Amino acid sequence: MGSKFGIGSLSIVMTLLLSLVPKLEAEFTTVEQEIKSDGSISFLVIGDWGRRGLYNQSQVALQMGKIGEKMNIDFVVSTGDNIYDNGMKSIDDPAFQLSFANIYTSPSLQKPWYLVLGNHDYRGDVEAQLSPALRSIDSRWICMRSFIVDAEIAELFFVDTTPFVDAYFLNPEGQNYDWRGVSPRESYLQTTLKDLETSLRESTAKWKIVVGHHAIKSASIHGNTKELESLLLPILEVIFLPTLIRVSPTLFKTKPTYAF
Repeated sequence: MGSKFGIGSLSIVMTLLLSLVPKLEAEFTTVEQEIKSDGSISFLVIGDWGRRGLYNQSQVALQMGKIGEKMNIDFVVSTGDNIYDNGMKSIDDPAFQLSFANIYTSPSLQKPWYLVLGNHDYRGDVEAQLSPALRSIDSRWICMRSFIVDAEIAELFFVDTTPFVDAYFLNPEGQNYDWRGVSPRESYLQTTLKDLETSLRESTAKWKIVVGHHAIKSASIHGNTKELESLLLPILEVIFLPTLIRVSPTLFKTKPTYAF
């Protein structure tokens, strides 16, 4: 006896197949940030900080509060490694309180905190740091993989740089990384780069600021991040260098040629 396979059955099968495809989270979401009445903004930037108040974190937080009041800051930017050493275990991990909520208590720091992930954050339950549930604990916390903060005069483009680094996949040195939302990696990186380039080209903000955890070029012990040099830097050069040449032509003898 032959079996019937109608349109309804086909749609159910397609739905099941799609549900089995890993969800990529590279798309950029835009967050609107209020600015001062005169059109200006001011903000603090911090990175590699989540140490449960130790290693002078509390002292730095105190000074941040003083500077934040003096500058009348609008928000705080975190470049990642928000929770050492191995991220958060769950949304109930006391590390969130010990490293963030109970540390940055100055009135001037009660503003939105925009956070991108670092490599240490990926060593724990990465979905915990990304969970909106943390905002019910502390409403300042706004953490996503890659996203845009639109502050009118400036747009900040937060880029999830950890998945770009080959060593975390090929030689993790005994560390366990939570790659949920990233696999398949190649597709994730392609989507991130494409969305970043499109967003930068479409931006009409006077200031465009790209934020990530890993330095493209650095004189520190870690050195340059070769994966970002080869994949991210060319995009930034193509978009930003023509503007720099127009503003300061004497800094550039010839306009560089780019090949992809």
